[in-house]
Amino acid sequence: MLKEHETVALTHDLLEHGLVTGDVGAIVYCYADGKAYEVEFVAANGQTVAVVTLTAADVRPLEGREILHVRDLAAIG
Repeated sequence: MLKEHETVALTHDLLEHGLVTGDVGAIVYCYADGKAYEVEFVAANGQTVAVVTLTAADVRPLEGREILHVRDLAAIG
């Protein structure tokens, strides 16, 4: 089970929120059953892009040998 403040990656696009597979967010709240999480996604300037309620299937923990990637939010618009 994932924990609050854990960094996670999105497993599929959420275009309605401007998010794509692999975007990195932080869990800001875990629901008691461990089946859903509030995840915050932020831009490099610290501005919140989205806070979304997601299921365990929507996110995954980051793995040690992964590299982070940067993209422009305007590309999704």
